This record gives sequence, C-alpha cells and structure tokens, in this order.
Amino acid sequence: MSVRLRTRRSAAVLLGAALLAAATACGPTDNSVATSPKSTAAAPAAGGGGGSAPAADAKAPAVAKTGDTIALKGTEKGNTADVTVVKVVDNAKGADEYTRPAAGKRYVTVQFRIKATGTAAYSDSPHNSAKLVDSQGQNFEATIAETDAGPEFPVPLAIAPGDSALGCVTFEVPADAKLDKAQFTLDSGFAQQAGQWKLS
Repeated sequence: MSVRLRTRRSAAVLLGAALLAAATACGPTDNSVATSPKSTAAAPAAGGGGGSAPAADAKAPAVAKTGDTIALKGTEKGNTADVTVVKVVDNAKGADEYTRPAAGKRYVTVQFRIKATGTAAYSDSPHNSAKLVDSQGQNFEATIAETDAGPEFPVPLAIAPGDSALGCVTFEVPADAKLDKAQFTLDSGFAQQAGQWKLS
C-alpha cells in the first residue's frame, strides 16, 4: 500500500470519527416532552448524617407523577413556568345540579399550580394548555365546567413574575376511557416543550 493511499484512508477515518462525535453531541431541540420532575424529596441518609442519594439513583430520571413539578419553557425567552399537578379527581361531580357530563361521559378534573418563573408575566388560558391522554394515545381537550374538585382557572389567567396560581381544569372523557397521563404545554399548547405526568 502506498503512503498516499494510507494517508487518504487515515483522513477518511478521522473525518468519520469527527462527524460521529458531532452527531452524538447534538440532541433533539423541537417537540420535547418533559417527564422528569424538577425536584424530588431527598432520601434520608443512613446513620442520621448529611449526604445525598447514591449516584445510581440519578441515572434514570423518574417519570413525573401527581405532586411533582416540571419546569416548562414557552416560545419567548422570558416565558417560563413551574407547573405542578396537585391532584386528579376522576369521575368528579358537577358543582351544581345543572352541571353534568353528557351521556356515556365522565368528568375528570386536574388541579394545577402554575408559578411564573420568567421575566415575563404568565398570561394565557390553562384550559388551552392542558390535555389528557388515554392508554390508546387519544387526546382529550378541556371543557369549561365547575366541579366539586375546586374552582376552575379564570380565562384568561394572568400571573405576575414570581407569583403562582392554583386552579382546576376539567375534561369530559368517555366513561370507559383508561387515562394514562396529563399534559401541559405553555402558550396555549404552541410551545415546543410539553410536561407530562403519569396517571396510571
């Protein structure tokens, strides 16, 4: 093999390695789904002394569930919020005798806490941002209905930077639907990042 041929092969190998490294370093930037809670309670250290959980616990982030907070980003740089699913009331009852789901349907109410963490105020409708997803992957959008689970968010909702609001979003779903997760996306569902909380 000539020196010139060996040189060309070596250059090709180096170029291929550089391209592979660059591709590995780049991750997906659009339509991301956040399922990991922003923070979880630290496990108590053995022996009563200070310490942290073993490093192995951090390898696979836990899927967010009811009670967890997810930090979400909007389409604008200053639009960020910490969103928590506080509770989920399945088969919620209407707040009065006139509020009832349609035949063959049931109400599911999710109570969220939204904290505006960016430099801009949160100004949006949480009802447009929230969805429920069943085990078949079907999405259900919110309905405007007061239930016994708690007051609904006002429409629109405004939260000053650093402040938070607590409110409910109600969904009318088929009576036999097996719900899998709750989802929340800033900017009325148009932001690129969606927070998801496992319900089952």
